[in-house]
Amino acid sequence: MQRWNIVFYSTITLALSLVLARVHPFGDAGLYAQTKTPQSSIMQHSSVPPEVRATLIAKCADCHSTQTRAPFYGHLAPFSWLMERDIMKARDEMNLTLWDTYSADNRQTLTAKIVQQARSRKMPVLQYTLIHRDANLTDAEIQRLVAWSHEMSPATPADSGASLSPGDAARGKQVFEKRCTGCHAIETSREGPALGGVYGRKSGSYAGFVYSDALKKAGIVWNDTTLDQWLTDPDAFVSGNNMDFHVAKPQERKDVIAFLKTVK
Repeated sequence: MQRWNIVFYSTITLALSLVLARVHPFGDAGLYAQTKTPQSSIMQHSSVPPEVRATLIAKCADCHSTQTRAPFYGHLAPFSWLMERDIMKARDEMNLTLWDTYSADNRQTLTAKIVQQARSRKMPVLQYTLIHRDANLTDAEIQRLVAWSHEMSPATPADSGASLSPGDAARGKQVFEKRCTGCHAIETSREGPALGGVYGRKSGSYAGFVYSDALKKAGIVWNDTTLDQWLTDPDAFVSGNNMDFHVAKPQERKDVIAFLKTVK
């Protein structure tokens, strides 16, 4: 009788879990959609190096695309709810299925964000790698992502400023909102530290943000010269830091710096 009770309640629990999986409290991620296209179609029309594309498909696409490879437990609540929560959030941040539709500026920003997350080992997220241990990025894969980012938008040398107009904070704000807010905000830290009051601040010193060792040890004070060098090519200025984004045009750098001077 006791054994029969265990079987009965286990069956009821399983059935209830299957039914509740049809409820989507965080949004329907379409984990088992019949019309789902294969992951091999992701970024197939983009000029992404094959080895980089293979890495993104193998280690990012399960969350950051609409072509999720859902495991069997995705049929069961509450596991399905937790999966959909992470997937819906990830797709909002970056959807590799839509890569070809993003603007050039947006692709550059997202590529820099991919590199920042990879270098800091924040992606793939822990709950994913605990189950998919082969999803951890290798050093070689991270270096290929970095090289891809640099190929997308080569850094230009710092300019003497002789042919440039003075920095314009209003224009700089527009550049910041268009190109920088993927990782930074003024008042709160995101993937990058909060930038309110960054002008005149020492590198690696914003309380509560986890910096790379390289930036913490650099001892740089952010001013016109150092910010221009940093925005020109972060890797060349501070080797071993986690940031990969740069502003290629000298006038845009001057404008962004003028804007950062105004935010306290």
